[in-house]
Amino acid sequence: MTGTAPAKGTAGTGEAPAAFLEVRDLKIHFPTDDGLVKSVDGLSFQLERGRTLGIVGESGSGKSVTSLGILGLHNKRNSNVSGEIWLNGKELVGASQNEVRRLRGRDMAMIFQDPLSSMHPFYTVGHQIIEAYRVHNDVSKQVARKHAIDMLGRVGIPKPDKRVDDYPHQFSGGMRQRAMIAMALSCDPELLIADEPTTALDVTVQAQILDLIRDLQQEFNSAVIMITHDLGVVAELADDILVMYAGRCVEYASVDDAFHRPLHPYTWGLLGSMPRLDRERTDRLLPIVGSPPSLINVPSGCAFHPRCPYADLNDGKSTTERPELIELEPGHKAACHLPLDKRREIWTDEIRPKL
Repeated sequence: MTGTAPAKGTAGTGEAPAAFLEVRDLKIHFPTDDGLVKSVDGLSFQLERGRTLGIVGESGSGKSVTSLGILGLHNKRNSNVSGEIWLNGKELVGASQNEVRRLRGRDMAMIFQDPLSSMHPFYTVGHQIIEAYRVHNDVSKQVARKHAIDMLGRVGIPKPDKRVDDYPHQFSGGMRQRAMIAMALSCDPELLIADEPTTALDVTVQAQILDLIRDLQQEFNSAVIMITHDLGVVAELADDILVMYAGRCVEYASVDDAFHRPLHPYTWGLLGSMPRLDRERTDRLLPIVGSPPSLINVPSGCAFHPRCPYADLNDGKSTTERPELIELEPGHKAACHLPLDKRREIWTDEIRPKL
């Protein structure tokens, strides 16, 4: 399947990229009675093996929809998916459901946000790991059971030979998340997508889960996509950051650039609303005014302009022209009409002193 041209209606050249994962102009729209929901509207990025990409943004920005699109989990009868998703030389948008299903679990896997609802309550944790392993490996139940016990031990679950026969409800939140990670990694996938893997866990368990993902990534040399609204998680784990707003990428940068030299007002807003423990804070956090836009009626021009305090500095372009994602520095892209010098001035003089 390597080098297969994309299906009719997809974008790009159809040529396999050099990057392990490359998403090109991905669009995921959902027709509804109220209108077309443009959950993802032209997203492009690359990811290499052994690196971690953090995708951040407010709820409804398109983060989870993107991850489900990569895994081919959207029902084609009620969604419109176009663009290209290349995984290790294979194009997934134009592939058949059976082809994507064969890759799911073996070449790419996902750690879901809520393991209690993602795991079947009627089957033991071990049974579900065994089933996921045997789908892609022609082995006996005894061999698969031993592998499941090994994986549970690997992710730090005590007495895995006994816990393998427990049901999901018998695990604590942190242990359920570990079991979900064990299931996701049972076939040594080359791409691991973690969707809010530390939500609803206490901070100690959060740190343990992040350490576990980092250690397993180094062991398997996997490419990791970390989807979260917690910038602290991104700072801890990611190499690069993709900031999403209204279904599009508004900034893409290394972690260092995104935290110390951000170039988009929305990223400034995310940083300003993040609690800091490394310095004394006497002022309140700086929330982003307003609410995320409806993905049925996305504002014209720059989708962020109704909430942007600097929209009036662009001679009306913010309301009429959608800014393109442009590389302004090596490896650092942003979609904003403000001149680069003006953005640097605002960041240095106004934003950074308040953080």
